Amino acid sequence: MKTDRIILGIDPGTTIMGYGLVHDHGPAIELIALGVIKLEKMQDHLMRLQRIFERTLYLIDEYKPDEMAIEAPFYGKNVQSMLKLGRAQGVAMAAALYRSVPISEYSPRKIKQAITGKGSATKEQVASLLTVLLSIRETPQYLDATDGLAAAVCHYLQKNPGSSGGKYKSWKSFISDNPERITG
Repeated sequence: MKTDRIILGIDPGTTIMGYGLVHDHGPAIELIALGVIKLEKMQDHLMRLQRIFERTLYLIDEYKPDEMAIEAPFYGKNVQSMLKLGRAQGVAMAAALYRSVPISEYSPRKIKQAITGKGSATKEQVASLLTVLLSIRETPQYLDATDGLAAAVCHYLQKNPGSSGGKYKSWKSFISDNPERITG
């Protein structure tokens, strides 16, 4: 497995899509960028999907990620919302496939578990921990950005080519065993 790689994390959404990029250079992980793509002003759902595709392609072309991690839609009571979210995820995945970027999908619970050690953690708890661990100066205005970043960090933890051999189930346990591997 490649030990020097860039991971793009995506939190798909039809009003706001979050993203985060990290650089895994073997012994540590560093933040490259995080942000959101705002779509709420666009009334046409198809135009939103087009924008998601275009912006995901832009992120791929700009940062040249080796892999993409994306949050899977979760089951909800509103079928229409879930359908729209699934379309947004599919369009982001299609952009990665178009650029031959391998994709890994993680459930929201798996991502929260990896970052905080608790699958039922809140978005605020995930954001707070990522802010500290990756030396982010201030929590972004939209938690969708840290959700996208969390997908990338979760992927790093699941596929870490280092000496851990994938034995860590949470960021917390990884840090306690490897404090020297965190940059700051």
